[in-house]
Parts: sequence; structure tokens; C-alpha cells
Amino acid sequence: MTILVTGATGTVGRHVVEQLVERGERVRALTRNPGRASFPEGVEVVAGDLTVTASLTAAFEGVTAAHLINCGGDDLAVLQNGKEIVDLAVASGVRRVTVLSAWDDGPLEPAVQASSLEWTLVQPTEFMANALDWAQPIRESGEVREPFAATKTAMIHEADIAAVIVTALTEDGHAGESYWLTGPELLDIPEKLRLISEATGREIRLVELTREQARAEMLAAGVSEEMIAFKFMVFGDLPWGPYTVMPTFEKVTGRPGRTFAQWATENADKFRA
Repeated sequence: MTILVTGATGTVGRHVVEQLVERGERVRALTRNPGRASFPEGVEVVAGDLTVTASLTAAFEGVTAAHLINCGGDDLAVLQNGKEIVDLAVASGVRRVTVLSAWDDGPLEPAVQASSLEWTLVQPTEFMANALDWAQPIRESGEVREPFAATKTAMIHEADIAAVIVTALTEDGHAGESYWLTGPELLDIPEKLRLISEATGREIRLVELTREQARAEMLAAGVSEEMIAFKFMVFGDLPWGPYTVMPTFEKVTGRPGRTFAQWATENADKFRA
């Protein structure tokens, strides 16, 4: 069978493609810029834009399973054409889908759940790759400036998110499931920076900002008010425990999740000057 991977050049999508190829699956990768994409040998690359349903017809032709994401475009906004994408998938003969959901659900998730498709929703917490936001300041000054330093999160490795997606696409028993994914440990910012420091061999200083200082610096950097409010909500205002370590990953894959120390070692060169 052919498996379509949308968002194939993204943080998670590239791992989905690689892991499917490792399993010997036939993979079709969707990208807006095929000429600039790099995939393992044997991957069929097709052009298409998730925000333009008409551009996806060829991508879905002959596909029996598909990995979908609920955002697209340059700004990664939540898709508004989710129902149209699902209708196209069903009409094309797709039987099984996974959906990688962002924090804000759009029309894609309910459309998938209301369809005849065998669906699995994958809802990860904070990606370990988000720590790459610190790469440039660490390279340039060895300093990280952040609010909410004591907030502990259970970041998950992007390859582990992909592993759950690949399992749901290729194995039975996952239809109708919504998988909330976390990493295996709770870490605050000082601990994350300590692990990056150990992996890189360089000292990293943390400057904890107040809300007012953080907001001013983000505005000066061109961050939107919406994104600032989102960051403050997620890391400073949520009254419940969204970063409790969940056993979902190990239950689905049968192995422990990758640690942040492993991720830091794999990505150490990105933090070195």
C-alpha cells in the first residue's frame, strides 16, 4: 500500500517518512517545494499545498493510508478546509489516517472523526525541538533569556511522536484512539540548559525574565500579541497539570521514550559556535 505523509519536511513529518521507509513501506511525501526537499531513496515526492484542497488530488490518488496535520501555509495556521480534505481522502479510497493536532483544533479533527476512515489523533505536548529556539543566543552569547524558569514540562522527542504515528498507520488496534503524548521526564528550564551544556561542553547562563520584560523583548523581536499570550498561557497560567508524564508512548510502541539528554546530544552541534 502507498502511505501519504503530509507535512513531510516538517519537524515530525521527516521522521515519519524515514521510519516508514525503514519499515519497508511505500511512501509518498507531500511538500509545497519538491525541488528543495530531501528524502530517503525510494520516496515518491509530490507537490501540493494543504491549504488548497484542489492541489491535493494527485497526492491522494492510489493512497490507502495518510498522515495529516491540522495546520499549513507559511504561518502554520490551523487549516480551515479540513472537511474538504477528508472528503477527498474518502473519495480517493483512503482507509486509515493519523492526524497530528496542534493546540488549537480546527475543522479537520471533527471531520475525520465523523467520517468512515479509521482515524487516530496524535496530540503531543511540547516538542524537544522547540529548544532549538535557544540555539542562536547560546551560540552568540552563551545566554538564554526566558520567563517561567521553574515551569516543568515533559517535552517529547519528535522522532517519538513519529513512532506513534507510524505504529498507528501500519498496525491494527489504534482506530478511534486519541493519543496524548509526553516525554518520559519533567524538566524545568535550568535542567534543560544543564543538559544542553553537558552535551555541548560549554557554559550556558540563564536570565529569568519577568512577564513584562519577556513581553517587551518578544514584541521587539516581532512576535505577535497572539503568540505572546499563548506562551504565557501554556507556561505560566494553566491551572491544571498538562505536563504530567503520561504512559501513552510506551503503551503504544512498547519501549521507553527518548530523554532530553539524548536529544541534546543528537543536536549538540546546533548550539556550538
